[in-house]
Amino acid sequence: MWAEPSFFSMIPFLSSQQLLDACGLFLMMAGFIIGLGAVTIIDIHGFLARKSPHWTEATTHAHKVTKPLIWVGIFLAILGGTILYRDQALSGIPLVHAAVALVLVMNSCFVSFAVNPFLLKKEREGKGNELLSQSWQRKIMISLIVSDIGWWGSLVLFVLYIAQRF
Repeated sequence: MWAEPSFFSMIPFLSSQQLLDACGLFLMMAGFIIGLGAVTIIDIHGFLARKSPHWTEATTHAHKVTKPLIWVGIFLAILGGTILYRDQALSGIPLVHAAVALVLVMNSCFVSFAVNPFLLKKEREGKGNELLSQSWQRKIMISLIVSDIGWWGSLVLFVLYIAQRF
């Protein structure tokens, strides 16, 4: 009888550098998947909430889930990038990724410490389904644009970085 090969025997031997690269790639990709997924959900809700009391309230509820997921995505992408770019000079794509990560962290701080408390206060007051003022809608729209450009732009740069290595 032939013995079935084990799962681990089918994995090609990786050097420690290759294993670190694989971990960095995995963590960075996981960060993009989680972060972009959450950003996409809350962006669609926010867009619909501009003119709808129902979607305004739904956005507040969805934000309670998406906000932590966006932070997890940022953390994983930064951790993965730190591992992946460990031997790279801080220039080119690694530099742009670092700068964008800083912008995404600042943008998420604005959402976490300004927008979120405002929405939760409205919800506690029983006004969670009232449309937001034009001022708040404008601030949130700017945040949405910064977030989308940062996440999608970083993903494009990540793909270009990987493509350069093949």
